[in-house]
Amino acid sequence: MLDLHIHLLGHNDREANRENIRAFLDEASRRGLKEIGFADHDYYWEQMNFPLICEVAQEYPNLAVRIGLEAEYRPNEEDRIRNLLDQYPFDYVIGSVHEIAGWVFDIPEEEPKHHQKDADDLYREYFSVVTQAAKSGLFTTIGHFDLIKVFGVRPTSEVTTLADEALTTVAEHGLVLEVNTNGRYKPIQEFYPEKCLMEEIKRRGIDFTLGSDAHCAGAVGRDIDEASELLRQIGVRSVIGFRNLDKLSYTLK
Repeated sequence: MLDLHIHLLGHNDREANRENIRAFLDEASRRGLKEIGFADHDYYWEQMNFPLICEVAQEYPNLAVRIGLEAEYRPNEEDRIRNLLDQYPFDYVIGSVHEIAGWVFDIPEEEPKHHQKDADDLYREYFSVVTQAAKSGLFTTIGHFDLIKVFGVRPTSEVTTLADEALTTVAEHGLVLEVNTNGRYKPIQEFYPEKCLMEEIKRRGIDFTLGSDAHCAGAVGRDIDEASELLRQIGVRSVIGFRNLDKLSYTLK
């Protein structure tokens, strides 16, 4: 299958050199993936080496290696992102929201604040920023759609209702939502998005892609087979890969 959320640089704790690139591609090959996509965080831009990834990828003729970017969306910073995207012909671009009004909400130190806030308001604020990201026209994909649940805080309202405008905007702009398996290894201990959202996404005809959010080679493809099976169970028949910003469809078998 495919894994389009891979961080070669991790949290900027390694170099984009041949040895490290091969480690990720070796693991992808071992797991039988058809397509892998490197999408490092945009704030490590100066450390990226896209030409070297493409060069090393030629050693793996049975693996489609894509170049993406995970761009941190903040309102009023569209020009910053657009400037980055103009500098390289990316295959896809993941738009992710990790901040609300300057609050980086998904780091462990911020967990207590989640429990102090009104959960419904927290979700509304988060999905409002996701909606703006989807409207921006900058992205092919929205990453870890319900990341706000990371520390296990649940709203009293239906999450599908709180996410309605964001989902509507994603559908209107033809964006793809990922099943991100990394949530299983966070306090919430479940994939992003949760199953009821997956079912709503499917009902609305929005496409899915798959990503492990791997920050080390050993996590490439982690739980992707299980995520694929979960999608099959709710009636999804295919997932999306990318090449030159065009969608490629992969049948779920």
